[in-house]
Amino acid sequence: MAGAAVAQDVTLRHDLDGRALDTLATLVLRFNDGLKGKGRVLLQDARGVEHKQVLPNLALLDPDDSMDFFDTRPRFRPLHEVMGEAGQRLDAAQFYPQVADAVDDAGGRIQALPLALTLPVLLTNRTALRRAGVDPDQPVRTWWELQKVAGEIYDRGGKCPLTTSRFAWVHSENISAQAGEPLMAKNGKVDQVLLNGMANVKHLALLASWQKSRYFHYSGRAREGDRRFLAGECAMLTGPSSLFAEARRAGIDVGIHPLPHYDDAYAAKPNDVLPDGAGLWVLAGHKKDENRLAARFVGYLLRPEVQKEWVQATSYLPMTPGALAALRSADIPPHLLDAAQRRLSVSRKGSTRIKHGPIRDRLHEFLGEEVEFVWTTDRAAKEALDNAMRRVNAAIAAPPKAGSVPVRP
Repeated sequence: MAGAAVAQDVTLRHDLDGRALDTLATLVLRFNDGLKGKGRVLLQDARGVEHKQVLPNLALLDPDDSMDFFDTRPRFRPLHEVMGEAGQRLDAAQFYPQVADAVDDAGGRIQALPLALTLPVLLTNRTALRRAGVDPDQPVRTWWELQKVAGEIYDRGGKCPLTTSRFAWVHSENISAQAGEPLMAKNGKVDQVLLNGMANVKHLALLASWQKSRYFHYSGRAREGDRRFLAGECAMLTGPSSLFAEARRAGIDVGIHPLPHYDDAYAAKPNDVLPDGAGLWVLAGHKKDENRLAARFVGYLLRPEVQKEWVQATSYLPMTPGALAALRSADIPPHLLDAAQRRLSVSRKGSTRIKHGPIRDRLHEFLGEEVEFVWTTDRAAKEALDNAMRRVNAAIAAPPKAGSVPVRP
């Protein structure tokens, strides 16, 4: 567009690569062409930004990655507010209930576009399982069954039977959801985090025993485990469902299973897993014209034909029922798609999940720090969870410092 009169530029920071990046670039180019020189969206790779504190207009990220993206935790503007100011329709009822629940606020209003959400699953390297004498088609339904498979892989020489990514999401939030134990409760008028419920203590203690037995290898609190699985280092991974498509493109004979559960838990809800991942967030502090263009781009991404193209290329969860059909041709087992559709369609009424914001940020941060001691010392699982919970709740109760800026709206 050299020499063209550009009315407005909007920068979108991301950390995508491969087919997801190619698809986003194609969609952005098509959107820009439709503006006929009156504006454009510019893609910016977060990994190549020298001055990260210079904030873009938009960012496609999991808020857990804010420090990597910005070297700080910036203030985001609620998407429903930006869209309303621009005269663009954005109604939570447009989305699957569970998708909306992943990005809404306490009032049910959408904070970010849920563009790159996934479900927690168990991914397996079927070749590594065969090498260990394990039938790769054998269902792995419970954590006890997973322990047996991991042990067989290790006994046959497997160096890394199991790893994980997004530890707090997979191994705290979802363990609580499956057990029906809320992570948040009211103590009078004050919110309190409940990290040390029976299910979470039991689960972290089990993982600690696996780590000592070399069945489980902790790779880090973020996405480090994804990279180890894609590199063929680890035979199994608990992580995001969207990695299935990437693993296939990497040449891995990959299997996908629902996240294991505890079948000996009272009133277990194995299907009550929580979609999560990267959303398209609007950064605060930009001009009205820029926000209007950002809102227009969000409206473009919500078009059914655009959603289908994005979902089919990336295997991220469809935001709306109309986009699910695109996954039917993505080589994902039909029974898992059926299960995903059932889960995403469940009403969000009575949801107890912790919303994006300072509380969840601190929960993930403090939990990540405390569980490090479980892997590296003899610290008990309950002590680590007690410490993390105490730190989160102390931060919630602490009054804000004079002149401080809220991390989230």
